[in-house]
Amino acid sequence: MKKKTNSKKQLEFSFLTQATIHQNKESWFSKAEKILGISNDGGWPDSFGQALHSISTSKTITVVSLFSGAGGLDIGFHDAGFKILECNEIVPLFAETLALNSREGQRFTGTKVHCIDIKDYVPEVPHVDFVIGGPPCQTFSAAGARAAGVMGTDDERGELFLEYARILKLLNPKGFLFENVYRIVGAQGGEPWKRIQEEFRQLGYILFWRILDAADYGVPQFRERLIIVGLKEGEFLFPKPTHGPDSSDNRPYYSAGKAVSNIPNHIIKTSDGLSGRHGYLLNDIPPGLNYSFYTERMGHPQPIFSWRSKFSDYLYKADPDVPVRTIKAQGGQYTGPLSWENRYFTIEELKRLQTFPDDYKIVGRRQKVIHQLGNSVPPQLARILGISVMNQVFNVSYPFEICYLRNDEQLGFRKRKSELTDVYAKKAKDAIEKIKTKHEGCEVSKLKDCGSGYITISSDLSYKMQKSLSEDASFLYTYMLNQADWEFSIRPAGNEGKLCYDVHINIPEFFKKEEKTLAIQCAVYSRDPQSLLAVWKVLEYFIKDNFWRDDLVQVFGYYQYKRNYLIDLKLVDVELASSDFWKVAKKITSGDGIGEITTLKRIKELWGLSISDEILLNALGMMKKIGYEIRSHNTNKQIRPGKFLIPYSFASLNERSLQRLTSL
Repeated sequence: MKKKTNSKKQLEFSFLTQATIHQNKESWFSKAEKILGISNDGGWPDSFGQALHSISTSKTITVVSLFSGAGGLDIGFHDAGFKILECNEIVPLFAETLALNSREGQRFTGTKVHCIDIKDYVPEVPHVDFVIGGPPCQTFSAAGARAAGVMGTDDERGELFLEYARILKLLNPKGFLFENVYRIVGAQGGEPWKRIQEEFRQLGYILFWRILDAADYGVPQFRERLIIVGLKEGEFLFPKPTHGPDSSDNRPYYSAGKAVSNIPNHIIKTSDGLSGRHGYLLNDIPPGLNYSFYTERMGHPQPIFSWRSKFSDYLYKADPDVPVRTIKAQGGQYTGPLSWENRYFTIEELKRLQTFPDDYKIVGRRQKVIHQLGNSVPPQLARILGISVMNQVFNVSYPFEICYLRNDEQLGFRKRKSELTDVYAKKAKDAIEKIKTKHEGCEVSKLKDCGSGYITISSDLSYKMQKSLSEDASFLYTYMLNQADWEFSIRPAGNEGKLCYDVHINIPEFFKKEEKTLAIQCAVYSRDPQSLLAVWKVLEYFIKDNFWRDDLVQVFGYYQYKRNYLIDLKLVDVELASSDFWKVAKKITSGDGIGEITTLKRIKELWGLSISDEILLNALGMMKKIGYEIRSHNTNKQIRPGKFLIPYSFASLNERSLQRLTSL
């Protein structure tokens, strides 16, 4: 097919092609599969890539790859017929993956890999036709926003597009493809997005961009990404979806179940089920749902979690009948997607879900491999983009015609996402109805109206609750309970002491059916900072036993949402009232300045404290040590140096948290 340089002719050609396809009820991609001899089975993207490369043009069209990661974009453009001259990647392990696949006889044979900071990278090529790459996106990502709000170009990683532009200026290629998270378009009121466009336009490039979902192009994964194509001349139309309702023949999505269905026995490895604190919960979660199955909002009779208190991929069980949600680069023990067989996906399966070739080598242990996969552009999406660039920009024809989207043609993946949410809500309701009868009449455990016990806090601040006194017990707790009013006391084990401070807590409508407030009063007879940890752990212990909530965050809610509780720490003891540490503890526990990214100066102004930064940092450090979460640049890179975030009024860190060991 000859390239149409005139935009009007391009659109006319696109309309004619689509009309023909609708008449024949067969999409351009279905025709391409037949011509290339591809069977529509699990792992077909590998066959598609091999077949594409085998018919590549004899014309050499060169590419330099920036921010290459594990090579997702590179695989797609290589298979589309481009020659990757050089790639740049700062992370040594990722660069090792690229180098391994660039050896003689491998996919990228002859590609030179530069493991260097992009700021120091100068391409060693006299000429290149095209540039591809996507700068790190954490500063604009949902995960970054959840950690500390969207910082965008306030974070140095949000400025890496300037390095991309610098290299474009050096090489002056005919065009480029820039990939990033879709949130970049609306971050910080759209200002970073305006800057990025202006920077590229100043270099003489005409920009064409869309937000695409990888599932629309044959990837068994819903993954929305911003794609920008910049050209010195001519125009660019984005390819019409190959799969899903927006494809010309309404071809079904490539499902997760089909993708992993026929992995060769000689490469697949067994995977263990989930263990630990929440592993067993996966068994009852219906495919397609996550931890929110165990929330009051979903109607679970024993809600363990608070609504939106976890990442959406926490305990996310994939649905074999549809693509999985976005595979994350980094996550914890229960980060999904997890298999519908109630286990972790194997690396071989994750490669299929990201459409990485079975024979592509990725260096590192499991989590490092997942990091590389999760950071990558799915190669199948890159292949479709690659042949679209090759066809329109470099006038290369294929033995099949590619159908392109009209400039005004809208895609429906956002609408379908909301519809899928309704489907899973119905699935959750049906599953919950089946288990409700098991829990009828079990809203509150039948605890004694009063009692006592001991809590031991060790030197590493791990803790355990005890029924009887032991030599290493730290505090004695006593309690008096009824459904809506709880009274506790905390005192040193074996020592009566005198009242030092009170903690008063009110949680309105904690008992949803009766619309009653849970009122808690805890009297503490100790000046030891660890007594604060004892307060919260005893309270957590009782709430877990009475209401099945997993931890205090599930009781009080995620910090970015509106607070519906009151906590007041009253210092009774004169010595405590004059202590800088306890002044800080009172302000944090009472909620002043909670949930805001701020500076030490602003904290002191807000709290009315006339102390040095050093004293304040020491007090905050002690609060963190006893379990209060204090975020800084050292704990969350999304937070700029010199700024701090205290998300919660209570001690939310558990004894396993590495944050306790991280300095401010």
